[in-house]
Amino acid sequence: MATTPAPTKSKSRPPGPRSVLRDIAFLRLWAGTTASGLATWALPFVLGLAVLQRELGAAGLGLVLAARTAGFLAAVAVGGVLADRHSRRAVVLWSALAAAAAAPLLAVGLGRSLLLMTVAAALAGAGQGACRPAFQALTAEVVDPGRRQQANAATTLAVRSSTLAGPALTALLAAFVDVATLLLGIGLLWLVAALLPGRGGPAAAGAPDAPRPQRASLRAEFVDGIREARRHPWFLAGLGALTAVIALGYSATSVALPLISRDRYATEWVLAAATTAYTVGALGGALLTARLRPRSQGWVAFAGLAAYGFAPLSLMLPVHPAVVIGAYALAGIGIELFNVPWFTATQREVAPDKLARVSSLDFLVSYGLAPVGLALIAPAIHTFGVTPVLGACAAVCFLVPAAAALVPTARHFGRPVRHDA
Repeated sequence: MATTPAPTKSKSRPPGPRSVLRDIAFLRLWAGTTASGLATWALPFVLGLAVLQRELGAAGLGLVLAARTAGFLAAVAVGGVLADRHSRRAVVLWSALAAAAAAPLLAVGLGRSLLLMTVAAALAGAGQGACRPAFQALTAEVVDPGRRQQANAATTLAVRSSTLAGPALTALLAAFVDVATLLLGIGLLWLVAALLPGRGGPAAAGAPDAPRPQRASLRAEFVDGIREARRHPWFLAGLGALTAVIALGYSATSVALPLISRDRYATEWVLAAATTAYTVGALGGALLTARLRPRSQGWVAFAGLAAYGFAPLSLMLPVHPAVVIGAYALAGIGIELFNVPWFTATQREVAPDKLARVSSLDFLVSYGLAPVGLALIAPAIHTFGVTPVLGACAAVCFLVPAAAALVPTARHFGRPVRHDA
């Protein structure tokens, strides 16, 4: 007698996680982060327009931008502590409101009071610095672990796109409105950054919901964040490699590219094309990391960071301009192959109640030493020549990430991430 075969279970794969771009809470955070990034980029560009229109002198521009950097560095560590002590959403709100309040002060001081502009720039920098670690920690609260790399890539895409399209848009607006109005527009961007993001959701597992019964000093809590960072050898190695690349590689190319574009190629086109290629490459790198999940993600990230060495290397010899442009595009791809997994691993590996402090340490060291590199590169080029300096910086870009990749836990940026079939 024939028997009916038993039904077999379906072997279809379960549906993957919903795209982070369909999550309203993340979209609000993404829009706020994008607005803050655009406002951060726009300020020096708009102030540069003020110099072109003779409303601000070159020395005044340097003073104002230095004040903004000082405000950033002074506030980023404090902002990290406050974001771990209190609601990350509240820290984003008040820091972005401070930056928004600085915009009309800059507009009032323009052409009237350099002192007022300097104070306002310091306030803007403080708001920017305080909100950066809070935004990083808030991402870990709003987005579940499986979608954080996609979220970080989406944020990077938005910021890089703003950097690419921003100059043309700002120049277009400058044909119809004055610099003071553009400064007020920057304030509106900061208002968007302050008001749009929502509160953290259930993804903040492990984050403290109630205040601790006793509070240590700000310094003691920041030192506690340093201790947390020291628990992760991959983080210290990555931070050292990133700082070396920014302080030497990025600084060297920032100084040398305009000189070489003018003296070797006798045109500004190479400068513009290489800078654009870097941003376009970064956009491509962000798109790639949105889906790329290598098993040895730390090694891939460090290889991407080391790729920045091709930028100074391309400037050493009289090569065709296409080689320089291609090297900058490769450097842009590589920097995002590092950045996105780096942010994601930090959100995954660091204790949730110390995440903002560790993120602030990241920004403090990498951004803090960048001006030092810029200050030293020009005298070094004058003393030793552009080729030896570029060669040394290229070697640092290649060798330091390679050495960092050998540190324990660097291969996976912490514990290995499971890749389910």
